[in-house]
Amino acid sequence: MAAVKVINHTPFVPRLPKDVPLPPSPADSTSPPPPVKKKSRKSKTKEKEKVKEGVQGIKRQGEQERGNANEQHESEMPQPEPLKPLTWASLTDSNSNSHPPIFTKDGSHFFSIVRERIKIHSTSSGKVISTLPGPQDDGHQDIITSAILSANNAFQLITVSLDGTIKVWDFLEGILLHTINLEQPIHHVCGHEKIKDYVFVATAKAKKGSKQPKSNRSAKASSEESCIILRVSLKPQNPASGAKWHKSSQITPVGKTRYTAGLAVSASGEWLIAVAGHKAYVAQMSALKSGFTKYVSPDALTCLAVHPLEDYFATGDAKGVVRLWYCLNQARPVVANVEKRSQTSELHWHAHAVSSVAFTTNGAYLLSGGEEATLVIWQLHSGKKEFVPRVGSPIKNVVVSRSSATEEEYLLGLADASFAFISSATLKLSRVFSRIKLDSATSSAWASSSSATPLAVHSLSSTLVLPSSHPSSLQTYSPSSSTLVAELEVSPSNRVSRQEEKMLEPSRVERVVISPSGEWMATIDRREGDESFRGEIYLKIWWWDKKSAFWILNTRVDRPHGLNKVTSMSFSPSDDNWLVTTGEDRNVKTWRIRSTKDKKGNVEVSWTSRSSFGFRLEMPRDSAWSPDGSLLAVALDGSVALYDSISNALHFTIVCSECPKISSVRFIGHHGQYIAVFGGPNLVVCDIINRSVRWHRRHNHAYVALVPHPYQDTFVTVHRSPSDTTIELMVYSISSSTPLLSQTLPFGIRNLVWYPVPNRFARSQKFSLVGVTHAFGVVLLGHDINITDEASLSTKALQKGLAVPKGSLFEEMFGVPALTDVSHNAVSSTIDTSLPWKSSETGSVFDAPAYLMPPMESLFEPLINGFLKLRLKENVDEEHQSGIQGVADEMIAEPMDIEEPAFIEMGKVSKDDVLDTFIPFFKDITGLPDYPFHSDTRPVALTLPTTPSSHHAKPAPQTVASQKPNPNVSPKKQASTPSVPAKTGKKRSRHSLV
Repeated sequence: MAAVKVINHTPFVPRLPKDVPLPPSPADSTSPPPPVKKKSRKSKTKEKEKVKEGVQGIKRQGEQERGNANEQHESEMPQPEPLKPLTWASLTDSNSNSHPPIFTKDGSHFFSIVRERIKIHSTSSGKVISTLPGPQDDGHQDIITSAILSANNAFQLITVSLDGTIKVWDFLEGILLHTINLEQPIHHVCGHEKIKDYVFVATAKAKKGSKQPKSNRSAKASSEESCIILRVSLKPQNPASGAKWHKSSQITPVGKTRYTAGLAVSASGEWLIAVAGHKAYVAQMSALKSGFTKYVSPDALTCLAVHPLEDYFATGDAKGVVRLWYCLNQARPVVANVEKRSQTSELHWHAHAVSSVAFTTNGAYLLSGGEEATLVIWQLHSGKKEFVPRVGSPIKNVVVSRSSATEEEYLLGLADASFAFISSATLKLSRVFSRIKLDSATSSAWASSSSATPLAVHSLSSTLVLPSSHPSSLQTYSPSSSTLVAELEVSPSNRVSRQEEKMLEPSRVERVVISPSGEWMATIDRREGDESFRGEIYLKIWWWDKKSAFWILNTRVDRPHGLNKVTSMSFSPSDDNWLVTTGEDRNVKTWRIRSTKDKKGNVEVSWTSRSSFGFRLEMPRDSAWSPDGSLLAVALDGSVALYDSISNALHFTIVCSECPKISSVRFIGHHGQYIAVFGGPNLVVCDIINRSVRWHRRHNHAYVALVPHPYQDTFVTVHRSPSDTTIELMVYSISSSTPLLSQTLPFGIRNLVWYPVPNRFARSQKFSLVGVTHAFGVVLLGHDINITDEASLSTKALQKGLAVPKGSLFEEMFGVPALTDVSHNAVSSTIDTSLPWKSSETGSVFDAPAYLMPPMESLFEPLINGFLKLRLKENVDEEHQSGIQGVADEMIAEPMDIEEPAFIEMGKVSKDDVLDTFIPFFKDITGLPDYPFHSDTRPVALTLPTTPSSHHAKPAPQTVASQKPNPNVSPKKQASTPSVPAKTGKKRSRHSLV
């Protein structure tokens, strides 16, 4: 069928002969005709110019008439009301800061730096329970570069920023104590408990003539800036002035360095160390005015760590070498501004730059990590090493938890903005905390200029399907709970680091779409070929398992369009669940579900090819289904072809001469009467019923994305800006080319889709969108965007958690008393009679090196307690009755008031009451005439007083003195009678020790 060219202009009305004016008759003329003259060249050129002007005037008149007709047609359409500007919220954290997390003194929480904020995480759960600054305080105006705990107060945090300020926070109350302004960008800060009220900072001093923008200043600081090390007093000059910030009362310059990669004070507090460039700078605290002594390194230094007990430090360099420096020697004369060589020892395993080094608390081991995503544990006295491989992402920093209550743990800050804890006993990942695993540096390295960014919304689970930190994986994220649900490895691949400077080409996920029902997901993963590799591309269709809440691979199609790229992919909104793909092989292919039965009668569902067709050897670049699934629109080079979805018959084509190269097509509105196409800077809206172009708009910049409103005749477009830092967002209606809303956003967009919010925007004009930015961040766009804002969390939540009870001096000497043992071992209503340890789990208990295993005496008590059964009140009564019957023949005693055992709750008996209970017991022992030795073999009657409480954790022991003598029983037999019910047996007397 031939294409029908639709041109929007006024209809041509032919002129009748009677309307054509006749020329004047020669007979009516009285004057003779003028003589015919030959035309000169000038006159001929003038006539040609007049003809051109006339033709151009006719064209302008025609365009004006067509514009008037469009305006008249648009005026007949109802104009929607103007929209309010869209708000946006970021779902990802910027992970540009490489400063390691900081643990609190007890190790229960740790701090992480996120641009201008400090997040306080729980060590056990990883959740953000507080943020600094609070809503009542003024925080930093630029990126926070470093933070330390105060040497004066363990509950105070000191932060420095590129805005040139030092802020002291009380993180328990969440308040800002005071601010000191140095008016210079600060990159590092350090302190020591022996140097209170002072900190050392590395301030940046830019080179003359180099003015970097605020956002890029930290990225290019290493090449454009040098640093000055200052000792700054935390006491302000005029604290009573009431100003928002103060100047320091004392500032002492130490020396000038290159851009610092680390700044620290030695364990003894007598040496200041800074690493920058190829040098390590060392200054003695007692002679800071003498400046630094420089020690040269073969390669550029990247990180620094000081030994916690001895005066030496470790560094990592750009070549992957970990070096120990033994240059902190007080006997060596300190000569300023002189470069020296120091005695060092090298530890080399890393193939790339070392990102972070850290010592363990006892100083016996050194930890190092880098781009290889492997933690290396060095044993310093022997040089041996152990590995924790495949931690998930390149390691940016390593921190050792210094909590004494639990075992030592290693916290890794990964490049994908996640935190991984590693047990020091097993050297295995114990827990990983992460939100969205996206990082601008890592993702940009993997990103391809020709590949698309996958993004989809799963309606059944209300989650987002996003690209992960590795290009071969996808991750699902729940915006409502702000949690990372799962990570799906679409294309299994070995995640190895690069070889030398060339990045290894991985298999990357380029496209992902989810069916409207939410049961099926289709992905395209491709790996580009080279001279030795032909390349591969796969279409994979996944099925959503509701029980496991995970995607399961159902069908894999190798090379669905040959070795050519897949240009688009979409599911049909009808119940047939058809899938259409278009490729650079100039074919449009549809796929359907096929059901087969095996020999056992089980139904197997898979996907197979349904049809394949093309149009005049033109390349299809995009495809879209109508809202009811009856039409399929395919965007070609300069036209849009509409097919019947069942028979694949071509209905008609619309040629868009205003848009010569169409890149995207979408149906507008829930009726599907209009389509919008864009290509480059051109945007065209067509009416498929009238087969006409409604309006055309040309923008200064190219269009990036177009998202239609599912219920209204409006849509959103995003324009590419000259820089990737901003975009222009516009909202259009099909009735007019004038945008209803024009807004500039401070980020670029790679992909943008509709984000359905349940029970909020149904049948409304409001928009709700989600997009991936150029910096690989995830943002929500729309009206009334509402997500959990971690900045609004109260910092007082730190004090609301359950505090770990600390043992008293009595408990440390004699153990936990039986009367308060219930607080540590709660009694449950259901008693588990199974073995405490399964045979399959027993081996994992001892899965650790021998020198890291706890002593056996610490394992004996929990093992025995696990085998012993808890005696309930009923069991105690039964044993008591059986015991009385067993000794009835030997002793006849009067009934005694035995208090039934009962379990008490935590807090019913205080520790002072427990101590008061045992005081008479020890007095009776020490008050005996033969203490500490006695020769009498008679049993001693000791009385243990009861506690003031009416309930006891165990029955009170009965003594011989509490029984009344029975005249029918001999004194000898009565004296040998046990005080509590027991089995019949012979009691041996106690021998004398003298």
